[in-house]
Amino acid sequence: MRILHTSDWHLGRSFHRESLLAGQAAFVDHLVETVRAERVDVVTVSGDVYDRALPPVDAVTLLDEALARLRAAGARVVLISGNHDSALRLRFGSALFEAAGVHVRTSPDQAWEPVVVEGVAFYGIPYLEPELVRAAWELPDRSHTAALSYAMERVRADAGRHRAAVVLSHCFVTGGQASDSERDISVGGVAHVPLQVFDGVDYVALGHLHGRQRMSATVRYSGSPLAYSFSEAGQVKGSWLVTLGGETEFVPAPVPRPVARLRGDLDDLLTRPAHAAYEDHWLQITLTDAVRPRSAMERLRARFPHTLALSFDPVGAVADARPARVSGRPEAEVALDFVREVRGEPAVPEEESLLRQAIEMSRVKETMA
Repeated sequence: MRILHTSDWHLGRSFHRESLLAGQAAFVDHLVETVRAERVDVVTVSGDVYDRALPPVDAVTLLDEALARLRAAGARVVLISGNHDSALRLRFGSALFEAAGVHVRTSPDQAWEPVVVEGVAFYGIPYLEPELVRAAWELPDRSHTAALSYAMERVRADAGRHRAAVVLSHCFVTGGQASDSERDISVGGVAHVPLQVFDGVDYVALGHLHGRQRMSATVRYSGSPLAYSFSEAGQVKGSWLVTLGGETEFVPAPVPRPVARLRGDLDDLLTRPAHAAYEDHWLQITLTDAVRPRSAMERLRARFPHTLALSFDPVGAVADARPARVSGRPEAEVALDFVREVRGEPAVPEEESLLRQAIEMSRVKETMA
């Protein structure tokens, strides 16, 4: 039995307003090729299929095409909802999909009803919001540990009837390394669950954390197929190829555009030859100039056209300990003082003129409102 463990597709997501749909489509192409080349039996998608509860139309179209192509390539698909998905909407058509070999699990009470493929039972535990299952399952407390422990007890009680057991779960296992792009799931109870919750099964395909991680020999996060934050710079994205009873290897995914962080003063960033390697990257740049340079983003994008985020962390700048007086002063003076404060020099005449025009237009608009 060969399983391709994926998760956190987040179809429809953008990256600092840049569309990721083409990169996500390339990932689907890669999955289909891997299924054919490696003779994969089952593809698992461990939640956060979409990036939001109401996904855009092109994201829905891409998922539709992905499921059809994976099935045509010879793999069954087992898919669960994550905390970004609408369980109800993702469930649409699932009874019909079941007959076609695409198995969607979004209801908590389906968690211990396995999809059986060649004697291997796949248990899809969707993202469990503790408050929504606490009363029905008579949980002792309002926590993710209580909810998952209950589901796993039911899974273990059923798993003995099958040759092997694989669990899909969307959660935060204690010890996992988060990035900046996961949505917090602590609302509804303590977010972390101990690794021991998943004892007693042959493999656990985790979703939620966006970096690939090996929590134990049989419990892993595949991570997201693309980088969704600059904190993921340097991560290798892809999927786990699992051979039950054999080896597990990581299959890297294509990188449509790498992400990176750069830091330094503006002149160094614009002239250093070593930075040429980053000219095609999506970049987060931190400028360390003691005086904030004029037109910094425009100048950076002349060399690094895909700069998406810019921040300032001046080195050697001395802060003025005197508090600035704002009350009773003209708005233009306050704005011009701000420019002088952050840049270390006054606004040029053209900038001062624009500021005064903007303030006057704002005043006129308020008067007419």
